[in-house]
Amino acid sequence: MTLKLYDTAARAVREFVPLVDGKVSIYHCGLTVQASPHLGHIRKEVVFDVLRRWLEYGGYDVTVVANVTDIDDKILAKSAEEGVEWFAHAYKFERELHEAYASLGCKPPTYEPRATGHIPEMLELTEALIERGHAYVAPDGSGDVYFDVRSWPRYGELSGMKVDEMEPAADADPRGKRDPRDFALWKGHKEDEPLTASWPSPWGRGRPGWHLECSAMAGKYLGDTFDIHGGGIDLRFPHHENELAQSAAAGHGFARYWMH
Repeated sequence: MTLKLYDTAARAVREFVPLVDGKVSIYHCGLTVQASPHLGHIRKEVVFDVLRRWLEYGGYDVTVVANVTDIDDKILAKSAEEGVEWFAHAYKFERELHEAYASLGCKPPTYEPRATGHIPEMLELTEALIERGHAYVAPDGSGDVYFDVRSWPRYGELSGMKVDEMEPAADADPRGKRDPRDFALWKGHKEDEPLTASWPSPWGRGRPGWHLECSAMAGKYLGDTFDIHGGGIDLRFPHHENELAQSAAAGHGFARYWMH
């Protein structure tokens, strides 16, 4: 059977040929468990469930990884508003997500890693980017580490955007950045955040940036190069653009097809 996919990176329909004959590796971005899943989240799950079932019907051995982002600015903000521990808040909505899977009959992912369970892998990737000259520690003593967007000429290849035409997000934190477009790999601990939401690092206590999380977990479970990466169209930029940049800058092949 021949499968053709619209590849966002190529901006064209391409025939799907797996990296390894008879096997397919898929990573799709799961939920940031800050609130109940909405229709867009559920649609994404159904789309990848259909793709997986079609491939399995065709005789492929399919590995699916869908992460759970259980540490994030929004999780910390919403848990503080509600007066509950951030991890309890995250777990509540992770359970809701699983209930939604089950009610729709979607197969659970082969692996569903939580971001907080993969801090060592994230630190390793960050250190590799610093060593390669694509990341830097903020000079302001905050403990932040940023990806240097201008150090990577291919930045923008997924979205088709040009660096000089990009505007920083209105809510972006500019502290310690060389360029407002640089994005956080590691966020130094802030005094108004719970200590439990930080981990030791070579740059002081802190927590991973959102984009770093997915690159590290995809690499752990699927290797440096895998078949398909996907998610909602809203993730194409900046999330997937940043994932691709940091993974490729670290020397990884990363995804061969992109679905949105």
